[in-house]
Amino acid sequence: MRQLLLRPGAGELNYEIRGIVKKARMIEELGYPITWENIGDPIQKNNTIPEWMKEIVSSLVQEDQTYGYADSKGMMATRRFLANLTNQKGGVQIGPEDILFFNGLGDGIAKLYQFLIPTARIIGPSPAYSTHSSAEAAHANTRPLTYNLDPDNNWYPDMEDLYNKVKYNDSIVGILIINPDNPTGMVYPREVLDRFVEIAREFNLLLIADEIYQNITYNGYEAISLAEILGNDLPGISLKGISKEFPWPGSRCGWMEFYNQHTSEEFTKLCTTLENAKMIEVCSTTLPQLAIPKIMSHPAYREYRKTANAAIGIRSRIMEEVLGQVRGIKFNKTKGAFYNTIIFEEGVLDENQFLPIPDARVQKHLDQWLQEKEMPHDKRFVYHLLAAERICVVPVSSFCSELRGFRVTLLEENEDVFRNTFERLARSIHTYLNSSKDVLVDS
Repeated sequence: MRQLLLRPGAGELNYEIRGIVKKARMIEELGYPITWENIGDPIQKNNTIPEWMKEIVSSLVQEDQTYGYADSKGMMATRRFLANLTNQKGGVQIGPEDILFFNGLGDGIAKLYQFLIPTARIIGPSPAYSTHSSAEAAHANTRPLTYNLDPDNNWYPDMEDLYNKVKYNDSIVGILIINPDNPTGMVYPREVLDRFVEIAREFNLLLIADEIYQNITYNGYEAISLAEILGNDLPGISLKGISKEFPWPGSRCGWMEFYNQHTSEEFTKLCTTLENAKMIEVCSTTLPQLAIPKIMSHPAYREYRKTANAAIGIRSRIMEEVLGQVRGIKFNKTKGAFYNTIIFEEGVLDENQFLPIPDARVQKHLDQWLQEKEMPHDKRFVYHLLAAERICVVPVSSFCSELRGFRVTLLEENEDVFRNTFERLARSIHTYLNSSKDVLVDS
């Protein structure tokens, strides 16, 4: 080509969560079933949608308005309903004009970073959720800026690390919080959230909270929303959606809630720009927007969510029982969302470790995968696990982290299958770590 086609940051757009699927499909084509632990899709894990919810969607399909455009910002009745839910928390008060719908939260995240100037940086947590970190890096033409989550302290953020990075980098204009967190399953206590607000207030920053898992907590933990702790003097954006909570990932329906729009001229401009961009696009999907008030106000909804959360909580305890005592890893019990991130202890991984692969065809695939240059050690483990046990997980190194480990889900509805999966995983960790003469981890 006579000109370069891609901006420098485009190379940061990667999504190992789905990228690993290509390799898993190779194994599947050889006749092996795959245990999918790579992506947070409840439907893939046979989550049953209640009949009353299906009836609401079915009835909406019979209405002509479902087939038309929505308001550019989103259906007014739905925005009023959602604003009221936020206002009931007693914190920041918003109206329907403070809510903007997108075709899935990923669409909203992409547009948020798209309209920031390249020198304006949003610092987010590491391990990072790839949709955020890749989009932030692409807009800035460089690697994403991150603060560390600490696996030795319940995956809570290292606030000293965050503070120093903000203090000594004046390109940082905002802080991203993911609460409950993906990929760690951590839920922020109030004192941590208050510290985020203090830092934002000291340096006059925007706070962005990805709260798509806000209503998915269990075992006695509850998530505190950004609206409850932000106050009235700081700009904030909450990112929400229905793909995980209903769950309805195929709806591609998410929204932003703008808090304290008029506290900053620059923030007002950003909100207006995002609204104008949506007007050019026309609107977001109509059907799921119409369904939101009907589903969330249904008499059975609260009990449905309570039951679903309790089931995830049971699976989290099974995971803790199976993996909590495995040598060579750092295990933290998950408190929210439906993920857990397991970290290998320092020094237990090397390039000589392996899992036995009895099928030569699978071994051939694995040998090809392992030719990748400068492969992180956790990625080597993930590839061996996929080849040997047909369990598909995601390496932590793909979450913009210097830590080495892997992320799994808590979505499998069948508890016997769930337990079996993680027992196989525990055995594989033990076998893999003890397969090299240079590393020995006792059972």
